[in-house]
Amino acid sequence: MVNTTAAMMSVGRSGVLPLASLNHISIVCRSVEASLDFYMNILGFTPVRRPGSFNFDGAWLFNYGIGIHLLQSEDPESLPEKTEINPKDNHISFQCESMPAVERRLKELDIPYIKRCVEEGGIFVDQIFFHDPDGFMIEICNCDNLPVIPLGDQTFAMASCKRAVAAKQQPLTPVPAQAAPPATAAAAAQCVPSANKAMPRVAGDEAAAHISCA
Repeated sequence: MVNTTAAMMSVGRSGVLPLASLNHISIVCRSVEASLDFYMNILGFTPVRRPGSFNFDGAWLFNYGIGIHLLQSEDPESLPEKTEINPKDNHISFQCESMPAVERRLKELDIPYIKRCVEEGGIFVDQIFFHDPDGFMIEICNCDNLPVIPLGDQTFAMASCKRAVAAKQQPLTPVPAQAAPPATAAAAAQCVPSANKAMPRVAGDEAAAHISCA
């Protein structure tokens, strides 16, 4: 499916690199041990063998079809401290099966988090954001609710990421393949209950209404 999607996205685009899928992300850590504990016992990653030829400390983990490569910082004190959880910061996002279960577990572990809700054409996506031990942003979501629809003209890709402002000026246009009625500007600025009533909605600011392209 990954290769099919990649082929779909690159149709008619000559010169693109022959990529297949995301392999891994690398994260520089203050403490590889602390990050190992986080990614293993909170996010469910499994340690895997790392090339012995490396002459620096680190660890490799794998799950959900991607790898996490942890790199021990040579100067841990130089790494920036992050306390504010900002959904617009660099992050990696994971699809989940139960948003209420994720929130319940984060509360049990006393991990600070914030929630957001994205609306598009009557479809709602719930998001939870929190930090790993080094302040790298983690998102948990049910983003698969939104269909992946390639834009006909790639030059308008950036414009499609700024719907929150436009939604206040005119109604959103629903995706033709969906049966949902057109969303109003008010609906775009405020999340309303969906079928998953166990997940509270967060609204009232620009961040809650924005369409994330990350």
